[in-house]
Amino acid sequence: MNDATAAILRGPKDLALERRPIPQPAPGEVLVEIGAVGLCGSDLHYYAHGENGPNVLRSPTALGHEAAGTVVAGDGPLPVGTRVAIEPAIPCGRCRACRAGRYNQCPHGRCFGSPPTHGALAGQLAVPGEFAHPLPDDFPLTSGALVEPLAVALHAVRRGGVAAGDRVLVTGAGPIGLLVLQAARAVGAGETVVTDINPGRLAHARRLGADRTLDTSREPLPQEPLFDIALDCSGIEAALTAAAHALRPGGTLVAVGNPPRPRTTLPLAWMQRQELSLVTAFRYAGEFPAAVSLAATGRVDLESLITARFPLERSADALETALTDPAQLKVVIEPTEPIEPMEAIGP
Repeated sequence: MNDATAAILRGPKDLALERRPIPQPAPGEVLVEIGAVGLCGSDLHYYAHGENGPNVLRSPTALGHEAAGTVVAGDGPLPVGTRVAIEPAIPCGRCRACRAGRYNQCPHGRCFGSPPTHGALAGQLAVPGEFAHPLPDDFPLTSGALVEPLAVALHAVRRGGVAAGDRVLVTGAGPIGLLVLQAARAVGAGETVVTDINPGRLAHARRLGADRTLDTSREPLPQEPLFDIALDCSGIEAALTAAAHALRPGGTLVAVGNPPRPRTTLPLAWMQRQELSLVTAFRYAGEFPAAVSLAATGRVDLESLITARFPLERSADALETALTDPAQLKVVIEPTEPIEPMEAIGP
């Protein structure tokens, strides 16, 4: 079999199934048969509007960067049959940011599912071996697809310096917020409080161990110095400002969620008076192995975040569901057309 079905986005809300050639892995790469793809906010932006921030869909592209699957070919160190979580942002490895270990800041990299680079809804991906992270044999591939957003959450927690006993506020109980909550608890955070305006998401936060939740559509966040670290996962300007005012003097505010506008107003004079630290977080840089370990040992629950599953043939339905149904957390697409494992391809 030389080609396979892919879900190709040709324009806003114009998604079609096409037959595409199966990529051949280059030296150092492995070919991964995709078993599960989680839908992310960036996928929804591309689907609904044909753009995500400054990046615009200019040619037909398969979306999907949260993915896990099985190695079926390649000449890397991973044997055929290995289950892997895919780290989708591939840096150049040569620039100053890469050499400094901040490869998430590489200006020359590419990311699967970010046009024009095809993503996991193409069914198979040729992935550099070091960006295919092994999973335990019994680890569900649906959970494996959520290792990527868990790495985002873990990077944010590390950037914020969350430590044992810290009082932590998480604003926004979407998938990233719920993963930030779990990552903070996993590193020993003390009291954890989660805010949102969606009662279902707040109930899920309580099930995942939040000490307190607050529906800010009914009750505003107390504007008093309660927390050591606040991680805003909503990207909403009002939530970011409220989180800043809830920090103790010398506390840390972490901007995790993507803001809807390129400019955001913050109470900078007040933050300066309180000597608050403002930290930003973007993707991840080296967190995938730790994310796999946290999930594999049960310290983070990924599977409970999955609220809907669709086959590849219903990718448009999956995107519409994720876009329009506020009850959803993670919608996962599971390609249904496996390819046979191939002989290892040499250099």
